[in-house]
Amino acid sequence: MSGASGRPGGGRRVEVCGEAGEPARLTVAELAGGWPEQRAEVVFDCATSGPRHHTFTGPLLRDVLLGTLPGAARATRKDRAGRLLVVAGADGHRAVLAWAEVDEEFRYAPVLLAVRLDGALLDAPHLVVPADRCGAWLARPGLPASAGEERLVSGAG
Repeated sequence: MSGASGRPGGGRRVEVCGEAGEPARLTVAELAGGWPEQRAEVVFDCATSGPRHHTFTGPLLRDVLLGTLPGAARATRKDRAGRLLVVAGADGHRAVLAWAEVDEEFRYAPVLLAVRLDGALLDAPHLVVPADRCGAWLARPGLPASAGEERLVSGAG
């Protein structure tokens, strides 16, 4: 599961953007060192090869959004309830979550922007929804955006 650079944690960047303001551009190394790392042990029930056990580690999506999008932290509970998070993967796969799914004041799911898979540093973060049983939400953000950046999340702040 390596990305374009071929170097785990390498120079690839992801872009976290909201409805207004400048996007935050972060490397995997910055994600790994910028927020407390959480652990998710998942079992994906693959249709062709049976169960696959993996351990992902990385910061919570919610923590990254609150730390990089000023509007997200200031939004009222009612405003946050109606926000959507869109994660676009390099392969064209998109995952959509409601803000309420990752917010402790609502349903709260410990969704990760994983930077490690089974202990190995990744070169692109993976969106990991621990309750996902078939890996359908496992998105590797990285749709090309301007200036060679990667688009990670939009509509959150």
